Amino acid sequence: MSSFDTILVANRGEIALRVMRTARAMGLACVAVYTDADAASPHAAFADASIRIGEGPVADSYLSIDKIIAAAREAGAGAVHPGYGFLSENAEFARACAAAGLVFIGPSAEAIALMGNKAAAKCKMIAAGVPCIPGNEGADQAVDVLAAEADRIGFPVMIKAAAGGGGKGMRLVQRPADFSAALQLARSEALAAFGSDEVILEKALTRPRHVEVQVFGDADGTVIHLGERDCSIQRRHQKVVEEAPSPAVDAALRARMGAAAVKAAQAIGYQGAGTVEFLLDQDGVFYFLEMNTRLQVEHPVTEMVTGLDLVEMQIRVARGEPLGLAQDDVRLEGHAIEVRLYAEDAEQGFLPQAGRIAEWQPPSNAGIRVDDGIAAGQEVSAFYDPLLAKLIAHGRTREEARQRLVAALQDCVLFGLACNRDFLLEVLLHPEFAAADAATDFIARHFPNGLEAPLASREMAVAAALIHRAEQQRCAAAAGGVAPELLGWSGQGILRSFLRLERNGETCSLQVCEEPGQLRVTCGERQHSVAEEGGGLRVDGVRADLKSWRLAGDTLQVAAAARIFTLTRQRASAGAAPAGQAGQVVAPMHGVLKEVCVAEGDRVAAGSRLAVVEAMKMQHEVRAGAAGIVASVAVRPGVQVQAGQLLLEVSPQEIDGA
Repeated sequence: MSSFDTILVANRGEIALRVMRTARAMGLACVAVYTDADAASPHAAFADASIRIGEGPVADSYLSIDKIIAAAREAGAGAVHPGYGFLSENAEFARACAAAGLVFIGPSAEAIALMGNKAAAKCKMIAAGVPCIPGNEGADQAVDVLAAEADRIGFPVMIKAAAGGGGKGMRLVQRPADFSAALQLARSEALAAFGSDEVILEKALTRPRHVEVQVFGDADGTVIHLGERDCSIQRRHQKVVEEAPSPAVDAALRARMGAAAVKAAQAIGYQGAGTVEFLLDQDGVFYFLEMNTRLQVEHPVTEMVTGLDLVEMQIRVARGEPLGLAQDDVRLEGHAIEVRLYAEDAEQGFLPQAGRIAEWQPPSNAGIRVDDGIAAGQEVSAFYDPLLAKLIAHGRTREEARQRLVAALQDCVLFGLACNRDFLLEVLLHPEFAAADAATDFIARHFPNGLEAPLASREMAVAAALIHRAEQQRCAAAAGGVAPELLGWSGQGILRSFLRLERNGETCSLQVCEEPGQLRVTCGERQHSVAEEGGGLRVDGVRADLKSWRLAGDTLQVAAAARIFTLTRQRASAGAAPAGQAGQVVAPMHGVLKEVCVAEGDRVAAGSRLAVVEAMKMQHEVRAGAAGIVASVAVRPGVQVQAGQLLLEVSPQEIDGA
């Protein structure tokens, strides 16, 4: 039996806060670690003590075993909780904790090492009789050998990083001609994320569901499962929406999948919280995918339907206490759905977003749980994962949970940087998701280019009215001594004002006319009447469901029930041409320039790979918009870049054969 009264949480953001809240409720003291980039983060402020471990880059902070161990010693912590990501599935870290006399709140280093390598894990599961997907787990990593194995398996095939998960180092290959390039990208991403470029190959299933089973084991050898979660809504193999229980799993299938998951955990003497992930095909046949030897991002949906606190269970098992729970004691009540609020622009190809949070209003609806780690004024860094918060809804039925989550998202306000709130709404409102028919290809089929939702003229009218109101208030404040009834009066007839508003590179011209009791807004060929009512607005007699709005300089941000959008007021200017003009190639987001693929004087064709920018743990390719010759390279690899920063210049020129 291990005893400790202080826990260091070796993580950041919402998971650090979530772990510390449970630990504090159990009477334990909490220690946070933070970087300069996270100095103003809520998790650092919440802890009983906070220790700085670096400037920002993860390799020198949250991934530094020496710094984490030193922080635990400095704080007098007796245990370390790794959260998820970072060092949570690092066997060396688990060993280092033990060597330092710290209790690692997780499984043994041996279990982490075995299941952390997909090739070794799959071989172990095959030996244990757990059904697995046909593929290649061989040690020979030669390109020609892997290409031959892909041909043997049959396309489409999936390339996966053997040493990690989370969608990094993973590529779906539809045809042999694409295999070599996909393998190179997968290896590069895997090496950057996990320090190993080893891969495995698997047969890609057609429209499977991703269903995972939560397992728990204790030191006495007891292993149980807590039901399943459906994680089929994914983008680039990164989960976006999760729910429990799975709408595709009945009681009989749950029993079979649960038994297989328990068998997998027993085969490696597993202790603590773990997740056995399966792919479920359209015929109800399931295959082992991988085992995550940690707490999952989506664990709240399991907590909502079981009434259990998984972090408390982790801590008790780490102390050496028995689970105190038999399989027959587990009951699933109702349905829960979780969405991940990411700092990414779904209308710009899901580009990661970094910057300062100007306003954050989480929802407080009935049946809603919010796990967040952000606050107004906080800087969101390009160093870390783009996850900002998780919204979880519980209901008696799946439909009730879905409707509650829709309402919660509509009440959610985030200003300062783009997020995927509106995209999540579109997913939850989609008929296929509502009917519980969505498989892992859902986003690829329905949102191949992200969220395509140009603003309607009605929304532009709302924006124009808000700017007009702000201008009136500014003028009234400056017009000292003028009677209120004379403000806006003119002897020249109806007053008109003109606005040019820009959004995502598109500009709209509007005309605003003041009429008795309302504004008349003209947007192209459409006209709308906008009237104030109780501090809100009615457009053409229909209430505009505004949650919040913010005008900072010439930038207007509006949060309505249906969407959050940003508009910039364009004013006449003789300034210089903006960055990104013809011939200039700029960074699409904040991040680190990992690679420049061309040199000065190189001829490039339209679509050629020019550079690779890494942001929020993912790599993004920058490609040429037109054929030309590289005139100059402005930035070298390894340098941090800002969105819109000039990377290189390409002189437009026709290229033979381009």
